[in-house]
Amino acid sequence: MNVLVLGGCGYVGTTLVDKLLKLNYYVKVIDTQWFGNYLYTHPNLFVEKKDIRELNSNDFYDIDVVIHLANIANDPAVELRQELSWEVNVLTALQISEFSKKNKIKKFIYASSGSVYGYKEEDKVTEELSLVPISTYNKTKMVAEELFRRSENDFDLYIIRPATVCGYSKRMRLDLSVNMLTMQALKNKKITVFGGSQIRPNIHVNDLVNVYIHLLKNNVKPGTYNAGFENLSILEIAEIIKSKIESTIEISESNDPRSYRLDSSKLINTGFKKKFNVEMGINELISKFNSGEIIEDDSNYTVKWMKMNNI
Repeated sequence: MNVLVLGGCGYVGTTLVDKLLKLNYYVKVIDTQWFGNYLYTHPNLFVEKKDIRELNSNDFYDIDVVIHLANIANDPAVELRQELSWEVNVLTALQISEFSKKNKIKKFIYASSGSVYGYKEEDKVTEELSLVPISTYNKTKMVAEELFRRSENDFDLYIIRPATVCGYSKRMRLDLSVNMLTMQALKNKKITVFGGSQIRPNIHVNDLVNVYIHLLKNNVKPGTYNAGFENLSILEIAEIIKSKIESTIEISESNDPRSYRLDSSKLINTGFKKKFNVEMGINELISKFNSGEIIEDDSNYTVKWMKMNNI
């Protein structure tokens, strides 16, 4: 089976592609490589450095499944250049859908975001609840979902709404909550928490990769699926980290009102089994940092890197 991974050099994409190759899939990756390329050479892997705004129909030739991960990720990065973000996250959706339809793609998996729900007071935020995006990033994800749904009769469409991702990847991101707070403790012995009471759902990067593999391998009903398993406050995450790394917690005021819980029962009911958690992600980061496998640089921070490179 031939799989096209758009954004395959990213934080999640790098781990996903490694696993697809181990499962003997033929993988084609298209990525701007703004943050580098950490994929290893493999006879079943073809990597092309290319912006998804420049895709053409030939890029989808002889492809069975598309996994679309490419986007300007997170709220601060989108606010940095909103016009670019609408182009990359939204306007490309129509062309990608058309190219997929023309090339008779069987399955299309789109990585949206659990943040499209906005602020929710419900204990269980299911896929049936309304979308009330707060930030521009959330809005781009919501609109892209709607654009892809226009093609749901042309291929099996899976829209995944992941929680905040954590854990180790060869293409490391240190601007995600669990990863960022863990690095603060490791480097500074101090964890800075803004607010702290906000509830955020979390998912280990390996669990998220396994979600995509699960949809790829199995006859799962097309539709929208939440993917997040631990709803924790930012302060709770900091306390877990403090229990493992001698450090102090400093709490500051926050202007970030986002607080929501994801319920992923719908995904679990398809037969998916969660294998990882936040604590395992923290342990992983501690181990990789102590072994020298995590070497911090500016490319680990999306906004800083985009500013430095005029992206």
